[in-house]
Amino acid sequence: MKTETLFSKNSDEWQTPLDLFEDLDREFHFDLDACATHENHMCPEYFTKEQDGLEQNWGGRTVWCNPPYSQMKEWARKCFYDGHKPNTIVVMLIPSRTDTWWYQNYVLHRSEVRFIRGRLRFEGSDNNAPFPS
Repeated sequence: MKTETLFSKNSDEWQTPLDLFEDLDREFHFDLDACATHENHMCPEYFTKEQDGLEQNWGGRTVWCNPPYSQMKEWARKCFYDGHKPNTIVVMLIPSRTDTWWYQNYVLHRSEVRFIRGRLRFEGSDNNAPFPS
């Protein structure tokens, strides 16, 4: 896969690194992938672009979310609000963009943040991401 395509706005489908997901799944036991395709979903239950995870109720679930990075404001908002529903946990894989509006309003001082050491290598890519996560 060409880096220019993977790291551009031509595609929002950044496939989660399997080892990262497995480590987090051992801790959280996810039962829903809120933003996936039929080919890259991480949980047996998942929402595709056509089902629009932004419009679905995540209440009472343990949710994995690797959102399209071009819609971070919308996904961060959804994760914040649904993550505050009873018996709901939401874990997002996001770029570390601490200066952005969505980060300041929906992440900073509102959730647990874990910075990933180094740069991720998304599944299907030969290169590391050009940003921290």
